[in-house]
Amino acid sequence: MTGAGEWLRTAREERWGILTDLAFAVIWVTLVETINVLLGPPTMVYYMLMLAGIVAYFGFVWNFEIASKRENQ
Repeated sequence: MTGAGEWLRTAREERWGILTDLAFAVIWVTLVETINVLLGPPTMVYYMLMLAGIVAYFGFVWNFEIASKRENQ
């Protein structure tokens, strides 16, 4: 089991990644909720949009990593 000090040290090292993850999640859920309120789709569509957020997140991260590698070359 890791200590609180190690957890804080890791969080400080990865703060921009954590903030990016949080911002993406908040924006995605807000978008899906807005669609749900305005259009009133069936529940299955709501869940599919939420699951699509997982795919969109990993696509975003993957493209960001590729762009960062190209920039560093």
